[in-house]
Amino acid sequence: MRHLFLFAGISVIATIGNAASISITSPDEQLKITLSDDESRPRYSIELNKESIIQPSILGLTFLQQGEFAQDVKLTHHKHSSSDSRWQQPWGERRWIRDHHKSLVATFTHSNGSHFRVHIKAFNDGIGLRYEVPKQKDLSALTITDEQTEFVIAKADEAEALWIPARGWNRYEYLYQRTAFDAVDRVHTPFTFKLVSGTHVSIHEAALTDYAAMTLDQRRPGTLKADLTPWSDGTKVKTQAGFFSPWRTIQISKDATGLITSDLILNLNEPNKLGDVSWVKPGKYLGIWWGMHLDVNTWGSGAKHGATTKNTKALLDFAAENNFDGVLVEGWNEGWDGDWFHNGDLFSFTKNYPDFDIHEISRYAASKSVKLIGHHETSGNVTNYRNQMSEALNLYANHGVSQIKTGYVADGGNIKRVDEQGIVRREWHDGQFMVNEYLYNITEAAKRKISINTHEPIKDTGLRRTYPNWISREGARGQEFNAWGSPPNPPEHTVNLVFTRMLAGPMDYTPGIFNLAWDGLDAENRVKSTLAHQLALYVVLYSPIQMAADLPENYLAKPEAFQFIKDVVTDWDESKALAAEFGEYAAFARKDRHSSDWFLGAITNDKPRTITLPLDFLNKDKRYRITTYRDGKDASWRSNPYALDIDSHIVGTKDSLSVYLASGGGFAARLEEVE
Repeated sequence: MRHLFLFAGISVIATIGNAASISITSPDEQLKITLSDDESRPRYSIELNKESIIQPSILGLTFLQQGEFAQDVKLTHHKHSSSDSRWQQPWGERRWIRDHHKSLVATFTHSNGSHFRVHIKAFNDGIGLRYEVPKQKDLSALTITDEQTEFVIAKADEAEALWIPARGWNRYEYLYQRTAFDAVDRVHTPFTFKLVSGTHVSIHEAALTDYAAMTLDQRRPGTLKADLTPWSDGTKVKTQAGFFSPWRTIQISKDATGLITSDLILNLNEPNKLGDVSWVKPGKYLGIWWGMHLDVNTWGSGAKHGATTKNTKALLDFAAENNFDGVLVEGWNEGWDGDWFHNGDLFSFTKNYPDFDIHEISRYAASKSVKLIGHHETSGNVTNYRNQMSEALNLYANHGVSQIKTGYVADGGNIKRVDEQGIVRREWHDGQFMVNEYLYNITEAAKRKISINTHEPIKDTGLRRTYPNWISREGARGQEFNAWGSPPNPPEHTVNLVFTRMLAGPMDYTPGIFNLAWDGLDAENRVKSTLAHQLALYVVLYSPIQMAADLPENYLAKPEAFQFIKDVVTDWDESKALAAEFGEYAAFARKDRHSSDWFLGAITNDKPRTITLPLDFLNKDKRYRITTYRDGKDASWRSNPYALDIDSHIVGTKDSLSVYLASGGGFAARLEEVE
């Protein structure tokens, strides 16, 4: 019997009975990850300060021809390394990110001589784990039919989870359910839960390329299994020997604030492949968008057509007057008439409606120093878009368009692909085919110095680090559901996003609605938040591009509140979570990358509460004028959503703020250095 010897977090293989095991720790030695070949199968487990987080869980892949590639194996080789470096984001929640981790590469060898490797990176905020199947004799083309990766959660019966269902018609656009762990079925990631000890855990993936997205299926109680999204033929991944899987990520924190500021996903992605990306510009934009959701305008042509030369010029004027960077125009191109949701083959991405003059508008936009933001809606008919993509991107590039919002509106499993034989195939948004199709759009846009904001996307897995022109995306229920959803988003929805969707990366939620109840407070469809909550979203829900989503006249009606939207920035030097509680509330402070200003944002669910926000992050040698936007004392999303108190006073690093958040409420503030 040989035992495990651990030296400064790095171990050698130990053999107990017939099983070998090896472990490493995170740099702070709080996390411990152990790999073994117990019962001749690869397994791993995770502890945080000796608290079991993941109990021994199976690893492995199943191939169409070779069968299970993780049976009858032995842990035969291993290699350790460590790294501590910093890298700079061209844009982001913070300028500098520290990549401090320990690595383990373990080789598992089958009795027939074939082998695969498991790569583990251990960070202080969690781990990444991925597979490598090297090139070897008798392995060439491979078809994955299953991934056996398990996550056996310790004390799952006492845990509380936030989740949305996977493999459904509405993609990722479901309301998050907050339930006991045993109510979880098949779910999308990020999948977040809180253990009875208070430890917060979120399972997701990083660097998803040329592979199927991973969902999670709860089999036996507390045991989650990787469930890859299939192709139309039922297989999961078509690949070659020599491939790496995406990273399976497990973010772990003792508290909520640590979880929601984790950089693990970004650190597991490759560095920027595009070179100079100074042309990728964060900013704020307006759009011909909300009026269509309210039925004030239409995407299609006719008397209420929104995307006209006249309407666009008026919005460009408003943007210039209020220092916005761009104007998004949807519905300008032919194909919107009729049932556009199901008529995606009719879209032209180069032919405009007669009442929209793209040449004149691009000239006018340039004269106002405002960018025209483009729009490509595919309705899920991706072959039609692929056939026109080059010409469509060239058209926009020739007219100075440097950002495009793309759309893939179609039911889950109903992406229309025409194969090489002309046969129509129906694919999932998060299958391997579409994973590659989305990335193709990003790389083609980058060749023309165009950034992409993807709606109805593949989920975010940190690829913005590798391709910084993938500037934002949707991937969850956005603001538009408040206009026509049944039901609209409840007050807790944006709080739940902080602990789930926002862990993956930026979201284009389209905040800033000022007319919160256009059909009255008792109408089913309305925005279930206070006005202060809408302001706070610009800080809480991070995106390098933020929309002022409402109609201009509603901003002109509330100029004092509109001032915060005009002031707030979208590119940050630093971000801190000041306070948070799982599914209840969240508060952030973010520092402007280009000045000494800080901005604060806090939101709550349906429950009113008072929270304390320390200001110890400020420069201790400076004083600041803080302008606050607070819920009024009688504010409530139900009955008095517009009650807003605006105040200004001087604070310093030793001060703290006592902040009242009304039901569905929020708090926003700007801090400026003063002499």
